[in-house]
Amino acid sequence: MYEIRLHGRGGQGAVLASGLLAAGVVADGRFAVAIPSFGFERRGAPVAAFVRIDEREIRRMTNITNPDCVLCIDPTVARSVDIFAGLKPGGTLVQASAAGPGALHLPPTVATVGVCNAVRIAMDIFGRPITNTLMLGAFARTTGRVELDALEQALAESELRDAGLEQNIEALRRGYAETTVHVVEPRIAA
Repeated sequence: MYEIRLHGRGGQGAVLASGLLAAGVVADGRFAVAIPSFGFERRGAPVAAFVRIDEREIRRMTNITNPDCVLCIDPTVARSVDIFAGLKPGGTLVQASAAGPGALHLPPTVATVGVCNAVRIAMDIFGRPITNTLMLGAFARTTGRVELDALEQALAESELRDAGLEQNIEALRRGYAETTVHVVEPRIAA
């Protein structure tokens, strides 16, 4: 089973992104479940959502405390939340950031980093910093866990089909195309 924890801020669509990712994986022919996390919520507050992917039916519906991958759709949320908490050794970070991986403060558990300047791209496409569909493209590019066309199908069948579908497809494709993937040299934990 492959487990993903998404981090963002209220109003950015992290919960919607988790559902779209799960739908894309199902369209790819595997099993997936999206688990939203609801608590104290308001626009701008840190939020998390979770996705599990497997080759067989998934029964576990709990929050993910030891993810294989952290997908962070907001470049500032790591200042207020430990996005790396519980990340498995050899884990993957998919980060919305204008900085390269060398400027990110990575724990030794991170082995692969996908970086996408999602806020800039979102401003180009939407005129606002909504990065969720961009970062799904970044996730697909970084991990190879879901095909881009399966995510496009999930978008076309989602609540976004009537609200800016073409823009969201463009965002998904640009997130995929404009993500750089880096393998991090093994480091010894201090």
